Amino acid sequence: MGKDGNDSSENFTSLEPLEYRIAGLVFYSIILVIGTVVNATALWVFCLSTKKKTSTSIYMINVAVVDLIVIVFLPLRLVYYAQNYWPFGDILCRVSAALSVFYPSMALWLFALISLDRFVALMQPWHAIELKNVHKALLSCAGLWIMVLGVSAPLLLTSDNLDKASNLTTCAKLRNAIYLKLDNSINFVRLLFFFMVPVCIMIGCYTSILSSIACGRSLKFKGKVKKVSIRIIVAIMVQVLVCFVPFHICFIIQVLELAGDSHRAWAVASSLLLNLSTVLDMALYYIVSQQFKERVISVILYRNYLRSRRRKVCQIEYIPSADTKNTAPGGQRAHVEHLH
Repeated sequence: MGKDGNDSSENFTSLEPLEYRIAGLVFYSIILVIGTVVNATALWVFCLSTKKKTSTSIYMINVAVVDLIVIVFLPLRLVYYAQNYWPFGDILCRVSAALSVFYPSMALWLFALISLDRFVALMQPWHAIELKNVHKALLSCAGLWIMVLGVSAPLLLTSDNLDKASNLTTCAKLRNAIYLKLDNSINFVRLLFFFMVPVCIMIGCYTSILSSIACGRSLKFKGKVKKVSIRIIVAIMVQVLVCFVPFHICFIIQVLELAGDSHRAWAVASSLLLNLSTVLDMALYYIVSQQFKERVISVILYRNYLRSRRRKVCQIEYIPSADTKNTAPGGQRAHVEHLH
């Protein structure tokens, strides 16, 4: 047992391999730039530009806030991977690592609430008027924040310190799925209530909606409502499968202590995919909000406009150089007739 503990300590406190650091630098840099722009724009649109709030817009605001919280701490990871040294101390290391529980728990439950929102809108249209009342949505989100923060807090207070042997020059706790195995009794509860339950809610809602549409019982639904709802279903399920399922599979393997040294690469990869979700939420914003869609399109059109202006400027600047060919050898400009 002591030998295994020493080996584990050595694995935890060793510096990051070069290939992991390069992958982290590239991946997190892209997420930092795109995620900041996308989620800041979404937060501005749903908070300030959307005049009429609904439960869906409340959930989207919370999704954007959660994403931005994760993105705010990405520069710490970038510095760590660039320097192969953690200069920010133990507290920020613990906070950064606690996000590995906070983020997937919040994101999956928000997706579950959005799924229930779509279920009520489509399957129980007589209750759809309640969607315009944001009171229940606000209470649901407030309760979710309290619940998830309560579950994430123990990671800030744990007495186990994987980085103590390195005099806190590393932050091994950032290896999210590996760090989580330290308290398996709590992890089983996290896995049940913050992964299995919200995923089962999503599957139940989407199965009911899709079966209703397939059987033709959805003819009373407006075509636009069905189209938007199906797009939301696809966007959420793709995101869950790509970003959250690999992380939790890795999580389960660690909790059951089935992993060997080769599992470390998978743990790093699953952490990268988990953070990718902060960018993929753009698909939800784009589907749900016409104003967000218009902002994205306007940015694209504005960039195309700038390109066309630069081309015109280059063409205008090229014309005088062509006229110099008509200049006489003695320095006098030759007469040029303009044909009309």
